[in-house]
Amino acid sequence: MNSEQRTANNLKKQRIKIQGKNWERCLVKTHFITKDDNLENIIEKYALREAKKSDIVALCQKIVSITHKKIIYRKDIKLGFWAKFLSKFVKKTPYGFSVGNPLKMQVAINLAGLPRILFASICAIFGKIVGIKGIFYKIAGHQINQIDGFYGEAFPQYNDMAILGLDRKFSNNLCGKLKEKYNLSFAIVDINDIGGNILGTSADIKEKTKLILELLKDNPAGQSNQQTPIIILKKC
Repeated sequence: MNSEQRTANNLKKQRIKIQGKNWERCLVKTHFITKDDNLENIIEKYALREAKKSDIVALCQKIVSITHKKIIYRKDIKLGFWAKFLSKFVKKTPYGFSVGNPLKMQVAINLAGLPRILFASICAIFGKIVGIKGIFYKIAGHQINQIDGFYGEAFPQYNDMAILGLDRKFSNNLCGKLKEKYNLSFAIVDINDIGGNILGTSADIKEKTKLILELLKDNPAGQSNQQTPIIILKKC
């Protein structure tokens, strides 16, 4: 692993201790990945030279979605009244608007249907009153909490597209196929500076999802333009 990869996000420790064991989070820097890229080619070009059989290769959800063309472009979205109205009531985080962006809200409506989004919004209001967070996304479903894009601060290319989420079945199946082909353990992760989820793993590490989340919860790959969408987790 070269020095550029190891220090791509030098605000986060590359070596940490979890559950009494030392781990290294090796950040793999890639080219800017687009829908014309092939995920297996990316893995072969960047990860195979560094990963060992005992390692876990964590793939960021965004590159998996992009290479599988789970994308909706701004030009193909018809922005409606409800998306504009409901998005006004979504709290902005330090890392973006989520469905507070009207375009993302419209994508959510298109995926889940307006009745479900309205019901999720009403439940979220009551959830806030009693101090329960995340109700909107739990009820809305359809991986709406994973929708990314329409935000070009780090990469202008993302300003005109929404990157859709991945369901658990798809993610587990894909990790299984990658495990079979490369004889490495794989996980697909959705991590940012305010939280994260393990979307799927190869079967050999399905009991290690809590460990993987603990290893990645501080988002070592970064939130900006570090361009390190693959993280190899190595036990020291």
